[in-house]
Amino acid sequence: MAEATVAEQEYLEIMFWLEEAGLPMTGANIARAMQLSPPTVHEMIGRLVEDGYVERKADKSLEFTTSGREHASHIVRRHRMIERFLTDVLGIPWDEVHEEAERIEHAMSPVLEERMRAAIGDATTCPHGHPIVEGARETGSLLADVEPGAKVHVLRFENEAEELLHYLKDAGLAPGLEGTVQSSGEEGVTIASEDGTHQVSSSVAETVSVRADPAPPPRATIPEQLVLSSDRYGR
Repeated sequence: MAEATVAEQEYLEIMFWLEEAGLPMTGANIARAMQLSPPTVHEMIGRLVEDGYVERKADKSLEFTTSGREHASHIVRRHRMIERFLTDVLGIPWDEVHEEAERIEHAMSPVLEERMRAAIGDATTCPHGHPIVEGARETGSLLADVEPGAKVHVLRFENEAEELLHYLKDAGLAPGLEGTVQSSGEEGVTIASEDGTHQVSSSVAETVSVRADPAPPPRATIPEQLVLSSDRYGR
């Protein structure tokens, strides 16, 4: 199988994240995540099927072929590794590296990729908390579901739209932050930590995964806010 084109790589990356986040791998979700029209997405999905990267299931959703998963996993690992390199080695703020990594990842050589990998050492996640190695993802709970009084440890930000990352950084949230949920409701969620208080809107709280004690009951469905663009988060 030939190497995926840049356009195909972008789709495979989004599809891998949808599956990883527990969201249905459908044309509609891909269109929302990439902010593209359904006809455009439908056309590319046809190409991905034809090239052997994905298959259509009976319910019209998609699944990776063995080769497609290998391609997608490598693309995602490379993207997250670049983000870590940009923050840890070059000192670029973590809320500015997602789109920068997207610009770099399709043009880098295997030699540069290996040099970057060596430079980040034993880092296991990207700066937004996503595992670099497939299968190392802790499920966690969504911050919006956690009751006041619970202890939380921020695991990751599920939506990496740059404007949303700026918002989260301005609120003082970052992967690894530990604190206690002070309040939670339609007006938003407030966490108290050693660094002060951090408040985000309820919609944004649905994009933040945490380890909580006590943990809330698991959701029957994953909120679609995870795949909507950052200007939809009520801020």
